Amino acid sequence: MSATETYRHARDLLLRHRTDYHRAVAEFTWPTFDGPFNWAIDWFDAYARGNDRTALWIVEEDGTENRYSFDDMVTRSDRLADLLAADGVGRGDRVLLMLSNQVELWESVLAITKLGAVIMPTTTALGPADLRDRVDRGRAAYVIANSADTPKFDDVPGGYGRLAVGGAVGWRSYADASGFPGTRREPLTTPDDTLLVYFTSGTTSRPKLVEHNQVSYPVGHLSTMYWIGLRPGDVHLNISSPGWAKHAWSNVFAPWIAEATIFVYNYTRFDADALQEQIRRCGVTTFCAPPTVWRMLIQADLSGGPGALREVVAAGEPLNPEVIEQVRERWGLTIRDGFGQTETSVQVANTPGQDVRPGSMGRPLPGVPVVLVDPVTGAPSDAEGELCLDLAARPVNLMVGYTDDPARHEEAMAGGYYHTGDVATRDADGYVTYVGRTDDVFKASDYKISPFELESVLLEHPAVVEAAIVPAPDPIRLAVPKAFVVLAAGWEPTAATAETILAYAREHLAPFQRVRRIEFADLPKTISGKIRRVELRTLEQQRFDAATSDVPEYRDDALRS
Repeated sequence: MSATETYRHARDLLLRHRTDYHRAVAEFTWPTFDGPFNWAIDWFDAYARGNDRTALWIVEEDGTENRYSFDDMVTRSDRLADLLAADGVGRGDRVLLMLSNQVELWESVLAITKLGAVIMPTTTALGPADLRDRVDRGRAAYVIANSADTPKFDDVPGGYGRLAVGGAVGWRSYADASGFPGTRREPLTTPDDTLLVYFTSGTTSRPKLVEHNQVSYPVGHLSTMYWIGLRPGDVHLNISSPGWAKHAWSNVFAPWIAEATIFVYNYTRFDADALQEQIRRCGVTTFCAPPTVWRMLIQADLSGGPGALREVVAAGEPLNPEVIEQVRERWGLTIRDGFGQTETSVQVANTPGQDVRPGSMGRPLPGVPVVLVDPVTGAPSDAEGELCLDLAARPVNLMVGYTDDPARHEEAMAGGYYHTGDVATRDADGYVTYVGRTDDVFKASDYKISPFELESVLLEHPAVVEAAIVPAPDPIRLAVPKAFVVLAAGWEPTAATAETILAYAREHLAPFQRVRRIEFADLPKTISGKIRRVELRTLEQQRFDAATSDVPEYRDDALRS
């Protein structure tokens, strides 16, 4: 079979067994390619050329919108590839791609892929200091950015080429691409050639450089398509910013693997009512959003219904059971959680047609050899341990490794397993429940505390929009659970509010899990929106070491005395 036929065979098997998890697991194998493989040419172009269905639909906050057919995306990316090739971009060259949710972003992804060059996705939120690090450590040979962002590169040294959307002094104009013929290319890349280099969001340390090849994301995201439940002809909306892995997961690969439409709604500030209006008006059928967005949605009026939505999913951080229940009650749809990392596609998820068990993030995806490993003995565990992937059956959807960091790579792959750094439990039916990051789980009075479990209970209280649990040092118990809380509209950061939240926690948590302190504050987050509990842990330790007496917190024992 050709590369296209091999790919389609694997994809169609998952589509056929979309709601039959056990059969999909039993029959699915990752496709392999004997010769060259290039996803943009062998898959996307193969079905997109001459195809007038909508591939990309972008709606702006002011109501303007643009639609681009699959054939449009083939032609436009071919022309851009010609321009890049004329500028010397070729196989293996690293291109720092810093664009918003705009058509040029998707054109660039396809064009860079077709050339066999390497994409380095980068958020527009970065400043010159971060960009210097990325250009240097990432060894960028070329940069594509909007004209408004080009001044950020004035003090970023390097001999890289420069292409600006909108034009800028000293930069090649992106508009020049329209003057190129649009050469039809043959695939030159092997499955092992590098395609993507991601900088992680850095929840606990300096961002790592994660390297993916021509199959680990382009083929690996077959698992993501399966989890979301995408089908040909769907209109898929994913709330995600360019520059992060989740954008590639659900705004590029998964929908276009399924031959679905990518739908984008651009806004400057989140508005739950406006988002719902677009979902209903445009017939969105599948929707993915991070837990933060879901938590804001349930604070809004959902009485207008879900429109044409069929599948709703969440990823980025664990989704709290209370949020799932609220959406089920008001929309009649069950949010299906999924777990993965920048280093992989989806590993564990609740898939279409399967029971969703409260608190569980589901079961391993077809082709993904998930094992729980005892962090002390390094042996597989039936019930609880670090969530790992078995390298004896190395899945396609796993990264190549950490670029230029052999020590970190060896640590991640130690003992014959890829180590995610996340602790989980698994029941007799194979359902996996998230416990927390290995760095976040802590002991209080010799009991192990999962921050996520306590946070889920706090989020059930109407006053709580977001919460982060960290250990607060304690001279008697070693540490006690402390909650940093973001309040919902209409609630004041007072002792009375603290008491009602703590009372709810006492009623719904075991005694050893009791939240003993609460502080109302904004939560520190990575630039991609993940909570940095490490900062809060450090803050608490610093306060303890300095014997700080004016900490702006409320203590459970003091409120009840």
